[in-house]
Amino acid sequence: MILTDKTLVCRDCGQEFTFTVGEQEFYQEKGFTNEPKRCPDCRSARKRDKRDGSKKLYTINCAGCGNEAQVPFEPRTGKPVYCRECFESQRNMS
Repeated sequence: MILTDKTLVCRDCGQEFTFTVGEQEFYQEKGFTNEPKRCPDCRSARKRDKRDGSKKLYTINCAGCGNEAQVPFEPRTGKPVYCRECFESQRNMS
């Protein structure tokens, strides 16, 4: 199969980026079967964030006490989200 550069769209920033023939060959050598989902800049930022231990925080209103809190995940619509104290209380009740 002849490889050619591919234009992909980054899942984080929405910008187009080129998945070069050289990168595709590297992916094949490593046994990777999926194409990259993020552009090089977003991949670097993600690695840096993981290395630094920093996470994006989301502000929520606790479903238990109603206070504002921050959580390290993006809440889903229709699912209750709790602050740390209410989450621990809910977990200890189970």
